[in-house]
Amino acid sequence: MQEFTGKFVGHLLHGLLALATGVLLASVAHAAPAAADLQAIEKQLNGLGDRITRLQDLTDVEIVQNAYGYYVDKGQWRSLSELFAEDATLEIGGKGVFTGRPRVFQYMAEAFGLGGPKTGSLIDHQQFQCLPTIHDDGVTAEARCIAFVMSSGGWGHNYYEDDFVKKDGVWQFEKLHGPFNMYSGYKQGWFDQVIVNTFPEKFLPFPDLPPTIIYLTYPSYYIEPFHYPNPVTGKPMPAPSPRAGGEAFGR
Repeated sequence: MQEFTGKFVGHLLHGLLALATGVLLASVAHAAPAAADLQAIEKQLNGLGDRITRLQDLTDVEIVQNAYGYYVDKGQWRSLSELFAEDATLEIGGKGVFTGRPRVFQYMAEAFGLGGPKTGSLIDHQQFQCLPTIHDDGVTAEARCIAFVMSSGGWGHNYYEDDFVKKDGVWQFEKLHGPFNMYSGYKQGWFDQVIVNTFPEKFLPFPDLPPTIIYLTYPSYYIEPFHYPNPVTGKPMPAPSPRAGGEAFGR
C-alpha cells in the first residue's frame, strides 16, 4: 500500500509539474508578443516625437529668419544682433564678413545709422519662399530665402543662404550670407541705374574678413548655390554658371 501511495504521489507530482510547465510556457509565449508590441509602440512614439520636434524646429528657424527682416524695417539693431550666436558671422552683398554679435550690431548701426524709425525713412524688408532644412543632428540648420526690399533709399532684391545653430534649445543665426542681385534708386529704376555691388572700402565700418565670393549683380547675374538637393530626385543642384560674370571666384 505504501509503495502504491508513493507511486501515486510521484505520478501526481509529475503531472502537476508538467501542467505547471505547460502553463508557464504558454504564459511566456503570450507575453513575448506583448513585449514586442510594446517595443513597436515605443518606436512609433519616438518617431512621432522626432517628427514633431523637427516640425517645430522648421517653424522656429523661419521665425528667426523673418524676425531679422522685421528688425531691419525699423532699425532695431540691438534686437537684430541678439538673433545671432556669440560667434556668428554676417555678410551682406560684397561688403565682407563681420564676426561676432558685437560686430553685427556695429555694422548695422554705423552703416545704416542709429537705431529706430526716422522721419523720412521707410524700409520694407520682405522675405519670401523661405525653405529651411534641419540637419540630422537636430541642432544645426540652413535656410534659403528671397528678399525684396523697398525703402526710401531705393529698392533691391537678394537671396539668403543662412546657417542656424540650436543652443540651449533656442535657434539662432550662425551665419547670415546675403548676396544681392539688384539694388537701385526709384527715379530711373533697376533697368537703367543699378549699383553694381558693394565692396569692403565703400563705407564704414570695415569688415573683419574679405568677401567670401566675388560676383556681379544685375544686369549680370549670380546664382547663390543651393544648400539642398532636388527634393524629388535627391540630386545636388548644378554649380552656378560663370557666364555673364555670374561668379568670378569663391572660397
